[in-house]
Amino acid sequence: MIRVQVNPVLLSWAIKRAGDRGTQFYDRFPHLDDWERGDAQPTLKQLESFARAAYVPVGYLFLPEPPDEKLPIPDLRTVLGRGARHPSPDLLDVVYLCQRRQAWYQDYAESLGEEPKTFVGSVTIKDSPERTAGLMRQQLGFSVAERRGHSSWKESLRRFIEQIEEAGILIMVSGVVGSNNTRVLDPEEFRGFALADTLAPLVFVNGADAKAAQMFTLAHELAHIWLGQSAVSDVTMSNDQRTEVWCNRVAAEMLVPLAELRTELGKDDPMDALGRLTRAFKVSSLVMLRRLLDAKAITRAEFDAAYAAEMYRISSRARSGGGDFYLTQGVRLSRRFARAIITSALEGQTLFRDAFQMLGVSKEQTFRELGRKLRVIP
Repeated sequence: MIRVQVNPVLLSWAIKRAGDRGTQFYDRFPHLDDWERGDAQPTLKQLESFARAAYVPVGYLFLPEPPDEKLPIPDLRTVLGRGARHPSPDLLDVVYLCQRRQAWYQDYAESLGEEPKTFVGSVTIKDSPERTAGLMRQQLGFSVAERRGHSSWKESLRRFIEQIEEAGILIMVSGVVGSNNTRVLDPEEFRGFALADTLAPLVFVNGADAKAAQMFTLAHELAHIWLGQSAVSDVTMSNDQRTEVWCNRVAAEMLVPLAELRTELGKDDPMDALGRLTRAFKVSSLVMLRRLLDAKAITRAEFDAAYAAEMYRISSRARSGGGDFYLTQGVRLSRRFARAIITSALEGQTLFRDAFQMLGVSKEQTFRELGRKLRVIP
């Protein structure tokens, strides 16, 4: 039985890196205490099993000291001048996965001769948020008039995603890492991120967040795309980072133009009119409360109380089941991306092995059924 020499500091680092999940390792690996103290060494098989449980590359455990892991894109999750906490393995793995998908789609778009998206990087934070929001609505066709014809804000959110993808932006909404339903993402860590690129702009929205909050996150990340700036965001009002404040203003104006809100509200009491306003603009109550604060129709104290109550009401609801796997995958992967890679694999341009990996499937039957659901395979 071959034992391997591992720096105990690396094991302790991996446990701490895993967060709350790390406390479970001591039950799963009975000799872990001894390994950490250096009184015993694991076998290679045990070390590989530990690395898988900790979601850390096994090669990291042979380094002389813990690596300094940093997000590969700017981190704007700062609150009142404090820096963001160290990224979790889940956040890192999701960003890396999306970067791989984006790189694949860049090559695919080039092979088809797709034109660069001129709206990417077309504005700066010196531009008016109101003007920028208007340009974004015009580019996407996301008008208040059209939304009035939708049955609910959830229908508007679905249509919003469709319009964004039709413009050439990949939208991925998922609450887990890849297809691993045991690795649930934490909305308190991040709400979304943007990967700016002129051929394959990509927006990821944390699907573990309240669905009512996802439309604002989506609009906020789109503002980053228009800036041509990749970034991880938390989209909170307490974030005082200049770019994030600007993106929040753009997102709010895009979803609920202030001039139209004031006209619609009239002289009605804002809180009494909340339901009517959300139905008129087809946004969630969370978005509308934020906008009423911007319009100075309610005080900050009224906003804080109403927002907290609404978040409690939303979080108290029983979560629905997982739903149809294939429909869920279409949302998680971006229908545009999934259709492209399935088509490429069927045409022999992409290895099925690579396609399976990026789609998060392991069986050809699942691959083909996903293709049929997305209307790529007859």
